Amino acid sequence: MYPVIRLVWQMFKHRNDPPLEPTGTHVSRHVCWPWDIDLWMELNNGRTLTLFDLGRIPLARRVGLLAALKRQGWGLTVAGSTVRYRRRVRPFETVEMRSRAIFWDDKFIYIEQSMWKRSGECANHILLRTAVTGKDGIVPPARVMEEVDKTTPTPDAPGWVRAWIEADAQRPWPPMQE
Repeated sequence: MYPVIRLVWQMFKHRNDPPLEPTGTHVSRHVCWPWDIDLWMELNNGRTLTLFDLGRIPLARRVGLLAALKRQGWGLTVAGSTVRYRRRVRPFETVEMRSRAIFWDDKFIYIEQSMWKRSGECANHILLRTAVTGKDGIVPPARVMEEVDKTTPTPDAPGWVRAWIEADAQRPWPPMQE
């Protein structure tokens, strides 16, 4: 079940946070509850992806994207992701989540998110290829940026992001069927 109450809590908790530039970092804290765990008594990998929503949506509000979506009748979608899981998150542990847009090209906005343990260790890290959608399909990020901010230039893609984009472009679609 989607954690609607937790999302409402995050939106309420961060309602007075100052606006961010499109590349600004939103920091939030989240608890791993017993219903978030798997058979190995750690944060379930699928639930991790859902919890990352709880960082992205307040980020979208703080950069002005939610208001733009409402004005224009646009939506959001995830078009791809890659995740590294490196440290277990156990029940009742609190993690600090950091969320930011790292780059955009002519179609997609790339978002980087990570969860950090109190020990300072990074528990997991995700790179997402996201898109804003409208009635005619994907809205070019340049158009989205006109709606939310007219001053931030397109950032350069870090090398590892560019390498992922290039590698993912070689992946067959639709997948091969045997």
